[in-house]
Amino acid sequence: MYELDTDRRDGLIVPPGGGRTIKTAAQEVTFKVTGAHSCVASTFEVLVPPGFDVGAHAHSRSEELFYLLEGELDVMAFEPKVRTRDDWREWESGSGTRYVRATAGTMILVPPGCPHAFANPTGRPARMLLQAAPPPDHERYFEELLDLLNSGGEVDQAAVEQLRIRYDIEQLTPLRHAPPAVPAPAGPQEAAR
Repeated sequence: MYELDTDRRDGLIVPPGGGRTIKTAAQEVTFKVTGAHSCVASTFEVLVPPGFDVGAHAHSRSEELFYLLEGELDVMAFEPKVRTRDDWREWESGSGTRYVRATAGTMILVPPGCPHAFANPTGRPARMLLQAAPPPDHERYFEELLDLLNSGGEVDQAAVEQLRIRYDIEQLTPLRHAPPAVPAPAGPQEAAR
């Protein structure tokens, strides 16, 4: 599944909606290009639901490219003056850079070793394209992460941290998924007002 098909002489066309999709309440990932098709990078379409925070992290060997297709995300990609363990949105770089609210059309390039994070603080899902190089590490990581997130209940931070260590990911702040509360429907007396 992850070995490059070196006999392949044709390109790859993935139609809209094409690719293998893994879904959880915390994230939906569609594998568009895998290590079976490219020796350069894996490419994913990622649906980021409201309340999801990937947590700040860094890869010592991998490079990532994010392109926001729809929605808004808080994003950062810099080395902070101080790596606090709680909330990366409080971080600031030596030059004064802070996180930004990214909108559709924003691209983020993350070189190896660069701390980075994204979170969806809005009430609507965001959709982005993610390329991770080299393949297939991120493919395997997503499969195992989404299995963890699909187990229900609170996010098992220790399990996420151990998984990330296996895939060259230094966990700097916790992964969180706290969907916004859905307001209760109006009762009969409130609706009559």
